[in-house]
Amino acid sequence: MKKAKSNRKMLAINKTAKHDYFIEEVFEAGIVLTGTEIKSLRQGKVNLLGSYARLAGDELFVVGMNIKPYDQGNRFNVDPLRPRKLLLHKKELKELSKEAQQEGRTIVPLNIYLNDRGLAKMEIALARGKKLYDKRETIAARDAERRMQRTKLK
Repeated sequence: MKKAKSNRKMLAINKTAKHDYFIEEVFEAGIVLTGTEIKSLRQGKVNLLGSYARLAGDELFVVGMNIKPYDQGNRFNVDPLRPRKLLLHKKELKELSKEAQQEGRTIVPLNIYLNDRGLAKMEIALARGKKLYDKRETIAARDAERRMQRTKLK
């Protein structure tokens, strides 16, 4: 059985997510967008910094994601910071809501990409916040790894 190649076109990456959180579990979700939003997204005019996902009843929304208005969109453009619905299977949503209610856990968007069919997808993660000393340990470990790599190259 052949594995299908994943032709992902990355549109935006939340670089601070892996710095500020311990990533525990990753999910892939579809995004409900309007026509002008998907056109703007394909041009790469999206920003994930400061965004997070919130549960509202049986639905999941991403809040704080900025999709800039499409240049030729005129009256069809919508609010760039509006909450957007994320599409998950009901089983995944129940698991995510149960885990997210635990102390110190949150749902964070990691990146947005177009899959091989041209559909916009978002990777979201169930994450636990890092303390300041955890961030320092991560930075120190990364620096030590770089030093070891440099000594191997010499």
